[in-house]
Amino acid sequence: MALARTLGVALNGVAGQVVEIESDISSGLPGMSFTGLADTSVVESRDRIRAAVLNSGVDWPNRKITVALFPADVRKVGSRFDLAMALAVLASADEIRVDAVADAVWIAELGLDGRLRPVRGVLPSVVTAQRAGVRRVVVAQANAAEAALVQGMDVRAAHDLREVIDWLRGDGSAPPPAEPDDDPDTGPEGPDLADVAGQAAAKRALEVAAAGGHHLYLVGAPGAGKTMLAERLPGLLPSLDAAAALEVTAVYSVAGHLDKKARLVRRAPMQAPHHTASVASMVGGGSHLARPGAISLAHHGVLFLDEAPEFSPRALDALRQPLESGFVILHRGGGAVSYPARFLLVLAANPCPCGSRARDCVCPPQSRRRYQQRLSGPLLDRIDVRVHVDPVPHADLFDDAAGRESSRAVAARVAVARAAAAERWSRTPWRMNGAVPGAALRAAPWALPHAALAPAQAYLQRGEISARGFDRVLRLAWTVADLAGRGSPEMGDVAEALYFRTGSSGAWAA
Repeated sequence: MALARTLGVALNGVAGQVVEIESDISSGLPGMSFTGLADTSVVESRDRIRAAVLNSGVDWPNRKITVALFPADVRKVGSRFDLAMALAVLASADEIRVDAVADAVWIAELGLDGRLRPVRGVLPSVVTAQRAGVRRVVVAQANAAEAALVQGMDVRAAHDLREVIDWLRGDGSAPPPAEPDDDPDTGPEGPDLADVAGQAAAKRALEVAAAGGHHLYLVGAPGAGKTMLAERLPGLLPSLDAAAALEVTAVYSVAGHLDKKARLVRRAPMQAPHHTASVASMVGGGSHLARPGAISLAHHGVLFLDEAPEFSPRALDALRQPLESGFVILHRGGGAVSYPARFLLVLAANPCPCGSRARDCVCPPQSRRRYQQRLSGPLLDRIDVRVHVDPVPHADLFDDAAGRESSRAVAARVAVARAAAAERWSRTPWRMNGAVPGAALRAAPWALPHAALAPAQAYLQRGEISARGFDRVLRLAWTVADLAGRGSPEMGDVAEALYFRTGSSGAWAA
């Protein structure tokens, strides 16, 4: 009998830590005990492991077995440690060589018949192993394509425990290296902006929001096209680069939302929760360690809240902190967990609770004000672009659809504008205008001359925009200038930005 060691990975959100699993067999009453903050799901694995080993045709050591998981102060949750613990026990019982299992990470749940079953969060687990210097990972066959997304790793996928034991004993060949799915398809094409008739101002607002990463608020009568516009926003965003795609795919992996092919998420994701969504479903929740919510599933994409005033005020106000920081920290009984949440927020609302056209509305002014005030001031103050979507005129509805701009044409301008912003901020922590703090835009070398700022300064002096609103006007002005190919915003760019911020046509004359 010997002391054996294997490796696993404990996940906390999308962050992981390599766990050393040691097994010792000694004299005493037969049984299996655990140390090292093992969760109930880990302790319950003793019966799964024993049945899997016996059903794989290998003797189970009927002695005292102690399994320790290090670091001892890190909580270990889930069935992801089954395979690693089973191999540690078998190595300590001299059924396989100790050195054969010590230099790899083993991630799989065991069925009672010895099958290797998939687990969530394999992608961030393999990334964690790579950063820790481990080069070999063994997973269940169903997780093979996902694990192989991490380049530079020797990923092996097995069907069952018997196959792994035969390989480690030298009685069978090693499982072939896992390969990522090389299908170039990145998902179906989204709806085209050319489908939307009229709405020139709203389409321009959509383009500005996509180019600068600005949050958007659409308000207007039912049937005017608010939902159609919002659904076409992801199609204007550039494809995710390698780092962003890995972040988004890791969140989807932890949430269990990856498809069977387990491809990297290359398109900007979109989440559109129903207005009855709870706070937990929005920001993340669950017992022990919370799972990601809609805001994290919309990371590097779009979070669309249709009928925004119908959402719970608590759910809406829970968005305020992630909007500023780009991540959310959730505290639960099992500890704190952090998820990325840098999304583009789009709110859509009717002007009154009855949802009728203006000529048919019977809502008194007090009811209309109360309905609009369901969106709190602090939340709306974080929305850069606000547009009133008017009903589509008859002439626009029946115009020549072939003459409308497509999503592809607008996306090309958005890509050029984003590239200009990324070059400008290349020596700073920011890459998009919507993320730049106002203090940076008001200081050299980015401070604008007073002549260009005159429209916004007039609104600020009259108290029609706050200091935060003034800074957001500056962000928008830089985005408008980038779309026009100018190196710095002019007075017209500031006026257009002020119009999008206030929704008032008087901004052009301010």
